[in-house]
Amino acid sequence: MSEDKKKGGWFSRLKAGLSRSSSKLGEGIGGIFTKKKLDDESIEELEELLITSDLGVTTATRLTENLAKTRFNKDVEPHEVSEALAADIATILEPVATPLEVDKSKSPHIILMVGVNGSGKTTTIGKLATQYKAQGLNVTLAAGDTFRAAAIEQLQIWGERTGCPVVAKETGSDAAGLAYEAIERARSENADVVLIDTAGRLHNKSDLMSELQKVIRVIKKLDENAPHDVVLVLDATTGQNAVSQVGTFKELVDVTGLVVTKLDGSARGGILVALAEKFGLPVHAIGVGETADDLRPFTAKDFSRSLMGLDNT
Repeated sequence: MSEDKKKGGWFSRLKAGLSRSSSKLGEGIGGIFTKKKLDDESIEELEELLITSDLGVTTATRLTENLAKTRFNKDVEPHEVSEALAADIATILEPVATPLEVDKSKSPHIILMVGVNGSGKTTTIGKLATQYKAQGLNVTLAAGDTFRAAAIEQLQIWGERTGCPVVAKETGSDAAGLAYEAIERARSENADVVLIDTAGRLHNKSDLMSELQKVIRVIKKLDENAPHDVVLVLDATTGQNAVSQVGTFKELVDVTGLVVTKLDGSARGGILVALAEKFGLPVHAIGVGETADDLRPFTAKDFSRSLMGLDNT
């Protein structure tokens, strides 16, 4: 299948996945700008719409100010507003669109996955493992969320599906020791990448902090430059709560990038723009469905046009 067809297929799914977000924005813009000049009142209404669509206050102000610079006191069509916003949103997102590529020279490339329980962390690990295997890479999985039997079991199922070895122990085992064992095994089996799951019990922040820091200390004993990536998985349906999660995890560990899941689950797709504006962290991938194919590298233009309900051009 050609790249264009694949891209077209993915864009259609992304657009469908973001349809709740885009219809809220589209209907709102249509309501504000039907036979209406871009004046102070309509700018204020647009800013309010963008804020309630989870794009954040800073982003909403920036986008409306940009629009006013070129179009103030002029007649504007809803489609023209959507196009202008999509272009500006793409400009905000472009610097953070960074795929999570495995560096084979690391042997193995160690990726620590963090996030609150329910964010889709374990599933994301399974999807990434599927994709890395399809690229011909050797992948080891570590069931480091040792507090939840369901997470261990879930990762083992992904291991069976993908043919990746899973290092797991009984519930309640030491997560740092498990990470150490997984990296040693990965080295002995010449793995290219190790994906390490972790606990995400944010309600007990001090315990989580000490556990994650211990995992990282132990990993550094094997490779002082590891983990090579610390990827925070966020559930888009939590909206503005995702912003506070990034803040919290950045306190706990040195988060190097984000994966945003469940963008098809609510009208809160705009949260990704707010995260990019506030933190500037790389966004590696986004998810709009259940299958491994529904998690894809993040591209600014595709996302911004889908968010505004526009076709790909």
